[in-house]
Amino acid sequence: MKNGTKATAKKGTGKINRVTIRISGSGGQGIISTGMLLGEAIAIGDERNVSQSQSYGPEARGGATCADIIVSDGEIFFPECNLLDILVAFTYEAYEKYASLTREKGIIIADQSAVDVLSGTAETIKVPFIETAREKFSKSIVANMIALGFLSGYTGIVTGGSLLDVVNDHYAGSKHRDANIRAINEGFKLAREYAGSAKVFI
Repeated sequence: MKNGTKATAKKGTGKINRVTIRISGSGGQGIISTGMLLGEAIAIGDERNVSQSQSYGPEARGGATCADIIVSDGEIFFPECNLLDILVAFTYEAYEKYASLTREKGIIIADQSAVDVLSGTAETIKVPFIETAREKFSKSIVANMIALGFLSGYTGIVTGGSLLDVVNDHYAGSKHRDANIRAINEGFKLAREYAGSAKVFI
């Protein structure tokens, strides 16, 4: 692991048959980059097979945006997410649209502002990603990085070290690097606070 940054321990060591993940929100929330970083960390750092795709709403900024990631230790023959194991929702619209597509034994990790009435049959965990970003960093744009750290620590779908290494590489030389690393570590911290209800996917 680079630059002495911290990470949570790997949650499990089992094989993954197929885990489907959807990260959804609005344009401008870093949804696509979040999906790309997650997919790269799992593929390169954790050496698992990954299929990653994205879709955009009609507006470049503010429209509905999704990033889908499929993870497996075997071949991925069908690279589409029809049913979800993990949904990360940053907006009310994303939660309402995709909660019902999440398997009953799956998990929905939603920003606390995204949930009014619980929807779907999967367990919904409400986490203050956007509020934490504003309070700790004075800007909501790093909420996606906080969510990545939380996803790692809470589900074990990606190891913390792999995630931090990918972010270090992508933002090397950038003025945003340190803030992104701190945001991921803030996500690890939040995951520890929610650890009692964690659902491990590995």
